[in-house]
Amino acid sequence: MKAIEFKKDIYWVGTIDWSLRSFHGYQTGRGATYNAYLILDDKITLIDTTKKGFEPELLERISSVIDPAKIDYIVSSHVEPDHSGGIPFMARHCPNAAIITSLPNGLKGLKGHYGDLNYQGVKAGDSLSIGKRTLQFVTTPMLHWPDSMVTYCPEEKILFSNDAFGQHFASTGRFDDENDLPTVLWEAKKYYANILMLYGKQAQTALSALGGLDIEMIATGHGVSWRSHIPDILACYKKWSNYEVEDRAVVVFDSMWHSTELMAGAIVEAFREKGIPAAYYDLKANELSDIMTDILTSKYLAVGSPTINNQMMPTVAAFLCYLKGLAPKNHLAFAFGSYGWGGQSIGLVEDELKAAGCEICLDKIRVANVPTKEALKEITEKIKAM
Repeated sequence: MKAIEFKKDIYWVGTIDWSLRSFHGYQTGRGATYNAYLILDDKITLIDTTKKGFEPELLERISSVIDPAKIDYIVSSHVEPDHSGGIPFMARHCPNAAIITSLPNGLKGLKGHYGDLNYQGVKAGDSLSIGKRTLQFVTTPMLHWPDSMVTYCPEEKILFSNDAFGQHFASTGRFDDENDLPTVLWEAKKYYANILMLYGKQAQTALSALGGLDIEMIATGHGVSWRSHIPDILACYKKWSNYEVEDRAVVVFDSMWHSTELMAGAIVEAFREKGIPAAYYDLKANELSDIMTDILTSKYLAVGSPTINNQMMPTVAAFLCYLKGLAPKNHLAFAFGSYGWGGQSIGLVEDELKAAGCEICLDKIRVANVPTKEALKEITEKIKAM
C-alpha cells in the first residue's frame, strides 16, 4: 500500500474501509475512508491519523515515502476516533512528534481518550512554520464537535478540511474528477444531512471564515478530495447550511395491513397532480439516512403511521427521533394514518413533527379501517387545495 502524491511532497496516506455499512446509525452503503496527509518539509508533518484497527495500513503508506520516526508534527483536526484513533499507535512510531490540537477542547478531548502524550495546543489564527510552508489553523467549533478545526497551507493553496465537504465513500480515485460527480455530490449531501444538518449556523460561520482563502484543493477528512469542482461543493454547502428547500415532497410511512400504505400512495399522487415531485419511502424498505438526504432540500414532509397499542409504529417513532435530533428547518409537514378504534398515533406523529421544528401545513388526516376510494379522493383533494 503506497502513498499517493497530491502535490509535490504532499501525499495522501489514509486508509480505506471498504466494508463499513453503518456509522452512528447512518448507513454507509459505499464504505468510507479515513484520510490522512503527509507533508515533507524541514519539519515533516502528518495531518490526522485513522480509525483504530487501520493503523498498519496508515503506517505502510507513510513508510513508502519516509521513515515514520522522522515525523515532527501530527496535526489532530478532530478528537472523534475515526480521525484520532491511530494517535497512540503513531506516537509510538514517531517518538519525537508533537501532537498539534485545538485549545482548549482538542487538548481536553485527546487527553480524555488517550492520556498524556506530547500535545501542543493551538488557538484560532495560530500558524506553524514547517519550512517552505506554513500551516494556518482555523477553529470550526461544533462542526461537528467542539474541538474541530481545519488547516490551511497558503503556499500550496490547500485546505485540509476535516469533516467539512467530505463523504463516506470508498474509492480508488482520490479526487472528485476521478469519480462520477453526481455520485460524489449525493454522498456529500448524505454526509451533510445525517451528520452536519444540526450545525447549519456553525457551517455558515466556517464558510465565512474560509471565504477569504485562496483554495485550489480541498483535502477532506473522509471520501474524495476536491480540485476540479470546488465551486460546486461550496455552493452546495451554502445552500444546505442556509436550509434552502425546493418545491418537493417526501412521504414517509409504515403500515400494518396496507391501509396507511394506500394513503401514502394517494398523497404522493396528490402532490404529483399539484405539480410537486414527491418521493415515497416505506420505512420497512428504506434506510433513515437515505430518507434524511432527501428531506434536507424538500419543502414538504408527510409522515404516516397506523395505531398500535395506542402508539405510532416503532419504526415511525425511530424515524421521528432521528429527524428531531438533526433539527431540520423550513419544512412544511403533516401527519396521516389509519386506525381501528383509537387512532392516537396520528396526533402523536403531528406532535413529534412540531417538536422537530416543522410547521404543520395541513391538519392530520385520519381514516378508520380501510380507506375507500372516496376517502382517498378526499385526501387527494385536501392536498391539492393545500
